[in-house]
Amino acid sequence: MAIAKRAPAAVNQTTNPVARVDALDWPQITSELDAQGCAVLKNLLTPEDCRTMAALYPDDVHFRSRIVMGRHGFGRGEYKYFSYPLPDLIAQLRPALYAHLQGVANRWNEAMGIDIRYPAGHAAFLKRCHDAGQARPTPLLLQYEAGDFNCLHQDLYGEHVFPLQVAILLSEPGRDFSGGEFVLTEQRPRMQSRAEVVPLVQGDAVAFAVHHRPVQGTRGTYRVNLRHGVSRIRSGQRHTLGVIFHDAK
Repeated sequence: MAIAKRAPAAVNQTTNPVARVDALDWPQITSELDAQGCAVLKNLLTPEDCRTMAALYPDDVHFRSRIVMGRHGFGRGEYKYFSYPLPDLIAQLRPALYAHLQGVANRWNEAMGIDIRYPAGHAAFLKRCHDAGQARPTPLLLQYEAGDFNCLHQDLYGEHVFPLQVAILLSEPGRDFSGGEFVLTEQRPRMQSRAEVVPLVQGDAVAFAVHHRPVQGTRGTYRVNLRHGVSRIRSGQRHTLGVIFHDAK
Protein backbone atom coordinates (compact mmCIF):
# COMPACT_ATOMS: atom_id res chain seq x y z
CA MET A 1 0.00 0.00 0.00
CA ALA A 2 2.82 2.42 0.81
CA ILE A 3 4.30 2.02 -2.66
CA ALA A 4 0.93 2.66 -4.31
CA LYS A 5 0.55 5.92 -2.38
CA ARG A 6 4.02 7.17 -3.28
CA ALA A 7 3.72 6.47 -7.03
CA PRO A 8 1.48 9.44 -7.94
CA ALA A 9 3.85 11.88 -6.24
CA ALA A 10 6.77 10.52 -8.24
CA VAL A 11 4.85 10.76 -11.52
CA ASN A 12 3.76 14.27 -10.61
CA GLN A 13 7.36 15.47 -10.82
CA THR A 14 7.14 15.25 -14.60
CA THR A 15 7.12 18.42 -16.66
CA ASN A 16 4.35 16.95 -18.83
CA PRO A 17 1.19 18.78 -17.69
CA VAL A 18 -1.17 16.03 -18.87
CA ALA A 19 0.76 13.42 -16.87
CA ARG A 20 0.62 15.69 -13.83
CA VAL A 21 -3.15 16.00 -14.16
CA ASP A 22 -3.61 12.25 -14.61
CA ALA A 23 -1.41 11.51 -11.57
CA LEU A 24 -3.67 13.42 -9.18
CA ASP A 25 -5.84 11.52 -6.70
CA TRP A 26 -9.10 11.97 -8.62
CA PRO A 27 -11.28 9.79 -6.35
CA GLN A 28 -10.30 12.02 -3.42
CA ILE A 29 -10.76 15.20 -5.47
CA THR A 30 -14.20 14.02 -6.60
CA SER A 31 -15.17 13.24 -3.00
CA GLU A 32 -14.13 16.72 -1.86
CA LEU A 33 -15.99 18.39 -4.73
CA ASP A 34 -19.14 16.51 -3.79
CA ALA A 35 -18.77 17.36 -0.09
CA GLN A 36 -17.52 20.95 -0.24
CA GLY A 37 -17.93 22.26 -3.80
CA CYS A 38 -14.16 22.66 -4.10
CA ALA A 39 -10.99 20.57 -3.95
CA VAL A 40 -7.26 21.33 -3.94
CA LEU A 41 -5.14 19.91 -6.78
CA LYS A 42 -1.71 19.72 -5.16
CA ASN A 43 1.45 20.52 -7.15
CA LEU A 44 -0.38 20.84 -10.45
CA LEU A 45 2.34 23.13 -11.84
CA THR A 46 6.07 23.21 -11.16
CA PRO A 47 7.67 26.43 -9.84
CA GLU A 48 9.21 26.90 -13.29
CA ASP A 49 5.77 26.56 -14.91
CA CYS A 50 4.44 29.17 -12.50
CA ARG A 51 7.21 31.66 -13.18
CA THR A 52 6.87 31.16 -16.94
CA MET A 53 3.12 31.77 -16.89
CA ALA A 54 3.34 34.83 -14.62
CA ALA A 55 6.05 36.32 -16.84
CA LEU A 56 3.59 36.40 -19.77
CA TYR A 57 1.49 39.11 -18.12
CA PRO A 58 3.29 42.22 -19.44
CA ASP A 59 3.30 41.02 -23.07
CA ASP A 60 -0.06 41.84 -24.65
CA VAL A 61 0.64 39.65 -27.68
CA HIS A 62 -0.74 36.68 -25.68
CA PHE A 63 -4.05 38.32 -24.74
CA ARG A 64 -7.30 39.49 -26.31
CA SER A 65 -8.33 42.00 -23.61
CA ARG A 66 -7.33 43.59 -20.29
CA ILE A 67 -9.80 44.26 -17.49
CA VAL A 68 -9.12 46.80 -14.73
CA MET A 69 -11.40 45.52 -12.00
CA GLY A 70 -12.02 48.84 -10.26
CA ARG A 71 -13.62 50.31 -13.38
CA HIS A 72 -16.38 47.68 -13.31
CA GLY A 73 -16.95 47.28 -9.58
CA PHE A 74 -15.30 43.86 -9.59
CA GLY A 75 -12.80 44.75 -6.85
CA ARG A 76 -9.23 46.01 -7.27
CA GLY A 77 -6.53 44.53 -9.46
CA GLU A 78 -6.56 43.50 -13.10
CA TYR A 79 -6.64 40.49 -15.38
CA LYS A 80 -6.14 39.60 -19.04
CA TYR A 81 -7.97 37.05 -21.17
CA PHE A 82 -5.73 34.90 -23.35
CA SER A 83 -6.31 34.84 -27.10
CA TYR A 84 -6.32 31.79 -29.33
CA PRO A 85 -4.07 29.94 -29.88
CA LEU A 86 -3.58 29.46 -26.14
CA PRO A 87 -0.07 28.99 -24.72
CA ASP A 88 0.90 25.31 -24.91
CA LEU A 89 0.65 24.73 -21.16
CA ILE A 90 -2.95 25.97 -21.00
CA ALA A 91 -3.88 24.24 -24.26
CA GLN A 92 -2.80 20.95 -22.69
CA LEU A 93 -4.19 21.53 -19.19
CA ARG A 94 -7.66 22.57 -20.30
CA PRO A 95 -8.76 19.31 -22.03
CA ALA A 96 -6.85 17.15 -19.53
CA LEU A 97 -8.65 18.69 -16.55
CA TYR A 98 -11.99 18.66 -18.38
CA ALA A 99 -11.68 14.91 -19.00
CA HIS A 100 -11.55 14.26 -15.25
CA LEU A 101 -14.25 16.79 -14.29
CA GLN A 102 -16.76 15.95 -17.01
CA GLY A 103 -18.18 12.98 -15.09
CA VAL A 104 -18.70 15.12 -11.97
CA ALA A 105 -20.45 17.78 -14.06
CA ASN A 106 -22.86 15.26 -15.60
CA ARG A 107 -23.59 13.62 -12.26
CA TRP A 108 -24.27 17.00 -10.63
CA ASN A 109 -26.68 18.02 -13.39
CA GLU A 110 -28.51 14.72 -13.12
CA ALA A 111 -28.87 15.16 -9.35
CA MET A 112 -30.22 18.70 -9.80
CA GLY A 113 -32.68 17.69 -12.51
CA ILE A 114 -30.84 19.61 -15.24
CA ASP A 115 -31.09 17.97 -18.66
CA ILE A 116 -27.76 19.26 -20.02
CA ARG A 117 -24.97 16.69 -20.41
CA TYR A 118 -21.34 17.29 -21.37
CA PRO A 119 -19.45 15.30 -24.02
CA ALA A 120 -16.41 13.23 -23.04
CA GLY A 121 -13.95 15.46 -24.93
CA HIS A 122 -13.37 19.17 -24.39
CA ALA A 123 -13.14 19.86 -28.15
CA ALA A 124 -16.73 18.65 -28.60
CA PHE A 125 -17.93 20.90 -25.78
CA LEU A 126 -16.08 23.90 -27.24
CA LYS A 127 -17.78 23.24 -30.58
CA ARG A 128 -21.12 23.46 -28.78
CA CYS A 129 -20.06 26.83 -27.34
CA HIS A 130 -18.74 28.15 -30.65
CA ASP A 131 -21.84 27.05 -32.57
CA ALA A 132 -23.87 29.14 -30.13
CA GLY A 133 -21.69 32.22 -30.64
CA GLN A 134 -19.48 31.71 -27.57
CA ALA A 135 -16.13 31.73 -29.36
CA ARG A 136 -13.88 34.00 -27.27
CA PRO A 137 -11.39 32.13 -25.05
CA THR A 138 -11.86 32.50 -21.30
CA PRO A 139 -8.58 31.31 -19.68
CA LEU A 140 -7.14 34.33 -17.92
CA LEU A 141 -4.16 35.61 -15.97
CA LEU A 142 -4.87 37.73 -12.90
CA GLN A 143 -2.49 40.19 -11.24
CA TYR A 144 -2.98 41.68 -7.79
CA GLU A 145 -0.90 44.25 -5.90
CA ALA A 146 -1.06 45.27 -2.23
CA GLY A 147 -4.58 46.44 -1.38
CA ASP A 148 -6.20 44.58 -4.30
CA PHE A 149 -9.03 42.06 -3.94
CA ASN A 150 -11.58 40.22 -6.07
CA CYS A 151 -15.26 40.55 -5.17
CA LEU A 152 -17.41 37.43 -4.93
CA HIS A 153 -18.63 36.52 -8.41
CA GLN A 154 -19.46 33.78 -10.94
CA ASP A 155 -17.76 33.25 -14.32
CA LEU A 156 -20.71 32.46 -16.60
CA TYR A 157 -20.12 34.23 -19.98
CA GLY A 158 -23.11 32.88 -21.89
CA GLU A 159 -25.80 30.21 -22.23
CA HIS A 160 -23.37 27.28 -22.27
CA VAL A 161 -21.59 26.93 -18.93
CA PHE A 162 -19.41 24.07 -17.73
CA PRO A 163 -20.21 23.81 -14.00
CA LEU A 164 -16.62 23.55 -12.70
CA GLN A 165 -13.47 25.60 -13.19
CA VAL A 166 -9.90 25.66 -11.91
CA ALA A 167 -7.69 28.44 -10.51
CA ILE A 168 -3.93 27.90 -10.16
CA LEU A 169 -1.79 29.97 -7.80
CA LEU A 170 1.39 31.06 -9.58
CA SER A 171 2.95 33.03 -6.70
CA GLU A 172 4.28 31.79 -3.36
CA PRO A 173 2.43 32.96 -0.20
CA GLY A 174 4.76 34.43 2.41
CA ARG A 175 7.46 35.11 -0.18
CA ASP A 176 5.77 36.89 -3.09
CA PHE A 177 2.72 38.18 -1.25
CA SER A 178 0.68 38.01 1.96
CA GLY A 179 -3.09 37.88 2.35
CA GLY A 180 -4.94 37.10 -0.87
CA GLU A 181 -6.70 33.90 0.18
CA PHE A 182 -9.09 32.15 -2.22
CA VAL A 183 -12.62 32.39 -0.79
CA LEU A 184 -15.74 30.45 -1.78
CA THR A 185 -19.22 31.17 -0.42
CA GLU A 186 -22.21 28.88 -0.59
CA GLN A 187 -25.73 30.30 -0.36
CA ARG A 188 -28.05 27.65 1.03
CA PRO A 189 -31.87 27.85 0.87
CA ARG A 190 -33.39 29.41 4.00
CA MET A 191 -30.00 29.35 5.73
CA GLN A 192 -27.08 31.72 6.24
CA SER A 193 -24.26 31.56 3.68
CA ARG A 194 -21.26 29.32 4.35
CA ALA A 195 -17.71 30.53 3.59
CA GLU A 196 -14.74 28.33 2.69
CA VAL A 197 -11.15 29.66 2.66
CA VAL A 198 -8.88 27.43 0.57
CA PRO A 199 -5.16 27.41 1.49
CA LEU A 200 -2.87 27.13 -1.54
CA VAL A 201 0.87 27.22 -2.17
CA GLN A 202 2.67 27.98 -5.43
CA GLY A 203 1.65 25.47 -8.09
CA ASP A 204 -1.47 24.31 -6.27
CA ALA A 205 -4.85 24.65 -7.96
CA VAL A 206 -8.39 24.69 -6.67
CA ALA A 207 -11.23 23.12 -8.64
CA PHE A 208 -14.62 24.55 -7.70
CA ALA A 209 -18.23 24.98 -8.71
CA VAL A 210 -18.88 27.87 -11.09
CA HIS A 211 -22.52 28.51 -10.28
CA HIS A 212 -24.35 25.85 -8.28
CA ARG A 213 -24.01 22.27 -7.06
CA PRO A 214 -26.25 19.58 -5.55
CA VAL A 215 -26.36 18.93 -1.82
CA GLN A 216 -28.07 15.96 -0.21
CA GLY A 217 -30.49 17.05 2.50
CA THR A 218 -32.90 15.21 4.77
CA ARG A 219 -35.71 15.73 2.23
CA GLY A 220 -33.69 14.92 -0.87
CA THR A 221 -31.26 16.80 -3.09
CA TYR A 222 -31.33 20.58 -3.23
CA ARG A 223 -29.33 23.15 -5.17
CA VAL A 224 -26.93 25.65 -3.58
CA ASN A 225 -25.52 28.76 -5.23
CA LEU A 226 -21.77 29.50 -5.06
CA ARG A 227 -19.57 32.54 -5.62
CA HIS A 228 -15.82 32.89 -5.38
CA GLY A 229 -13.30 35.67 -4.87
CA VAL A 230 -9.94 36.63 -3.37
CA SER A 231 -9.40 38.43 -0.05
CA ARG A 232 -7.31 41.60 0.20
CA ILE A 233 -3.63 41.36 -0.75
CA ARG A 234 -1.73 42.76 2.23
CA SER A 235 1.69 42.98 0.61
CA GLY A 236 3.57 41.98 -2.53
CA GLN A 237 2.20 40.77 -5.85
CA ARG A 238 -0.02 37.74 -6.59
CA HIS A 239 -0.57 36.04 -9.98
CA THR A 240 -3.23 33.42 -10.69
CA LEU A 241 -4.07 31.41 -13.79
CA GLY A 242 -7.78 30.81 -14.30
CA VAL A 243 -8.87 27.83 -16.42
CA ILE A 244 -12.51 28.13 -17.48
CA PHE A 245 -13.85 25.43 -19.78
CA HIS A 246 -16.63 27.28 -21.61
CA ASP A 247 -15.87 30.16 -23.97
CA ALA A 248 -17.54 33.58 -23.98
CA LYS A 249 -19.82 35.49 -26.30
